[in-house]
Amino acid sequence: MKKNMNGSNKINIQKMLAPLALVLIYIFFAFFGRKFFSYSGLLNILDSSYYIGFLGIGMTFVLITGGIDLSVGTVMMCAALTGGTAYKVWGWPLWISLLLIIFVGTAFGFLNGFLVAKLKLPPFIATLGTQMISLGTGSIISQVRSATFPQRGSADGWFKNLFKVISPNGVSFPTGAIILIITAVLAHFLLTHTKMGRYIFSIGSNLEATRLSGVDVDRWLIGVYAIAGFLAGIAGIAYASIYTTVVPAQGMGFEMYAVAGAVIGGTSLAGGAGSILGTMIGVYIMSVLKVGLPSMDLQAHYQTFFTGFVVIIAVLLDTYRIKKGSEVSANEKNRIESE
Repeated sequence: MKKNMNGSNKINIQKMLAPLALVLIYIFFAFFGRKFFSYSGLLNILDSSYYIGFLGIGMTFVLITGGIDLSVGTVMMCAALTGGTAYKVWGWPLWISLLLIIFVGTAFGFLNGFLVAKLKLPPFIATLGTQMISLGTGSIISQVRSATFPQRGSADGWFKNLFKVISPNGVSFPTGAIILIITAVLAHFLLTHTKMGRYIFSIGSNLEATRLSGVDVDRWLIGVYAIAGFLAGIAGIAYASIYTTVVPAQGMGFEMYAVAGAVIGGTSLAGGAGSILGTMIGVYIMSVLKVGLPSMDLQAHYQTFFTGFVVIIAVLLDTYRIKKGSEVSANEKNRIESE
C-alpha cells in the first residue's frame, strides 16, 4: 500500500509543475524584463491569450478523446475572414456577421466530426485536409483581401469593447478575460459533471470498450469536434476584436499553440486524461513567454523555440505519468490477486 501511495503522490506532484512553472516564469520576467511587471504588461499577457485560450479549450476536448484537430487555426481565420467580408463588403449588420463567424467555425467542426466518426478517417489526416480547405475557403470568399472590422469610436465601436474596455481617462479593462474565464468554467463543468464529459474520457481511455458498452461513440465524437469548431469561431471574434484586420492565408501554426497549451497543462496526447484548468495554465505560460521575451529585447521567434522546448518536457512528463499510472494499477491488481 505504501508503494501505491508513493506512486499516486508522484503523479499528483506532476499536476503542480505547470502552475509552479507559470509563477516562476512570471517572476523571472518581472525581475529581468523591461516594463513587464506593470498593468500594461498584464493587459498584453491577457490580450495575447484570448484566441489561443479558446482554441486550447476546444483542443482539450479533442485530445481527451485521443484525437487531434489540426484545422482550428485556419478555421478561426477563415471564419473571421468570412464574417469580416460579410460586414465590410456584403453590408451585413455587425451582429449577424459575428454570428456568421461562429456558424462557419461550428460547420467546419461538424465536418471534422463527420470525417472522423462516420468515414473513419484518422483525425490527423481528416483535420489536415480540413486545414487546407478552410485556408483556401477564406481566401476565396475574401478574394484574397484583408477583412477589416470596426475600430473603436466608429458606429459599431461596441465590438471593440467585447474584449477590452477603455474608459474615458484611458484606463483599459480586459473584458475578454472575463469571457475566457466564463468559457473555461462552462467547459470544465461540461467535462466533469455531465454525461458527455464521462463519455469523452471513456472514449479516450478505450474507444472500443465504450462502443461495446452501448454508447453512441460517433455521436459524441461529432459533438466534440463541433465544440472545437464553435470555440474556433469564438476565437475568430476575439482575434478580430484585438487586431481589427484579418489577413488571408493565415492561421497555420495556431493549432500547435493550442496543442501546446493543452499538453503543457497536463492533457495526454494518448487520450483519456486532461483538464481545462491545466490548459488555461499552459496557455498563460505561452502568453507570458510571448510578452516577456520581447521585454528582454529578444525577437518573437524565441517564443516558438522555447514553446517547443517546453512542449517536449511536457510530453516526457506525460509519458512518465502514464508509465507510473500503469505501474500503480499493476501493483494494485497484484495486491488484490494475492489477497
